[in-house]
Amino acid sequence: MQPCHSFAALSVRFDDPNLVSCAGLVPVVELARRSGLVDLVEQRSTVPGANASAKVSTLVAGMLAGADSIEDMDLLRHGGMGRLFAGVRAPSTLGTFLRGFTFGHVRQLDAVAAGVLAGLARHCPLLPGAEAVAFVDIDDTVRRTYGHAKQGAGYGYSGVKGLNALLATISTPQAAPVIAAARLRKGSANSARGAARLVADALKVASRAGADPKAGSLVIVRADSAYYNRDVIAAARRAGARFSVTARMDPLVRKAIASIDEAAWTPIRYPNAVFDEQEQRWISDAEVAEVPFTAFGSQRARDGIDGRLIVRRVKRLNPATVPAGQHELFAAHRHHAVFTDSPLTLLQAETGHRQHAIIEQVIADLKNGPLAHLPSGRFNANAAWLVLATIAFNLLRATGALTSLFHARATTATLRTQLINIPARLATSARRLTLHLPTHWPWADAWHELFTALQPPPPPPA
Repeated sequence: MQPCHSFAALSVRFDDPNLVSCAGLVPVVELARRSGLVDLVEQRSTVPGANASAKVSTLVAGMLAGADSIEDMDLLRHGGMGRLFAGVRAPSTLGTFLRGFTFGHVRQLDAVAAGVLAGLARHCPLLPGAEAVAFVDIDDTVRRTYGHAKQGAGYGYSGVKGLNALLATISTPQAAPVIAAARLRKGSANSARGAARLVADALKVASRAGADPKAGSLVIVRADSAYYNRDVIAAARRAGARFSVTARMDPLVRKAIASIDEAAWTPIRYPNAVFDEQEQRWISDAEVAEVPFTAFGSQRARDGIDGRLIVRRVKRLNPATVPAGQHELFAAHRHHAVFTDSPLTLLQAETGHRQHAIIEQVIADLKNGPLAHLPSGRFNANAAWLVLATIAFNLLRATGALTSLFHARATTATLRTQLINIPARLATSARRLTLHLPTHWPWADAWHELFTALQPPPPPPA
């Protein structure tokens, strides 16, 4: 690929008031409006200042187009954007608005995000199959920060200085995950801090989005060993959901594993090999078994929770990885235990739990988008930014669900590139505004599918 003309023969002028660079915002902003974003902000938000709904809509639209800082919101004020959208606010106004948030205002915004997700589920096939099976995954990540001005920044379990974001997602076997709830915490926060409350909130949102355990849906809460505690599991059970949590290798778990009969182990082979960090090798097969297990009952029997302990074992190839003083059983194999009350079969439950890693893709998508930075020095402003990022993420997921099977599972970066950041020229004729989009746009069919899906129905015949 090379220029068709000499570079010296080119001239450039920023002088066309009818061009826009992100025409795909038109149908997506309409989808946000129909899902209740503006109405919910007006009903629930009490943040100081006028026109909170316009400011929230501007922030979400900027994130949809790829903004990852407050200054980047200026991309909504170029060319003909003023003819496409009303109420766009300047970055300085948006920064002042975010700094006005308190903890209570952030919780109000959480309620708005939950309502928007429920609205999206009503307007598009966001979670197909949720009435049968759905998964709620929880995990956290540390978002690195720099300098000394960030409130709440600290060193957590990863050794990285930053702020800790706790997330809960909803997915189905047929659908990519959406974000049900999010919390920003201090960087030094323990992973499980506030996790029980987050699980309870996420399951309420899941029921509004079509995955209601009380209506017959099988909803399974999946988490790693950081959330292996009674409060998290009890929160899932109170809402009628099942749980599948990686168990820590405490004495009770090791005793249960040692009680498994050798004939009970069933071979399992992975379709795709898994890399074992500790042994530094690829694992292509293993064995699984299960045993009845009661967790958290060592101190008080009434605190115990009954379930199944599903164990996967892999042969050790490196004797140096054997912990000192381990039983011979654990010296020969490495064991990974999952505590669950899932009604699925042994192999289904073990395979399903490993798919918990899907939440890592959500975290990567956020960090590749609006969560590339936490733009303010104020903690609550950054907490509000995180919630707004989840709204933008869910809108992009809904956008993909309205277009094609490929876009329904594509990353948010792909959706922005193919469906949002499309250049267009505005023209007016007979009091109608026309968007002239590029010819031979590779994803024109998918964009037309999105635009057509949001067209209002024709009026009834006279």
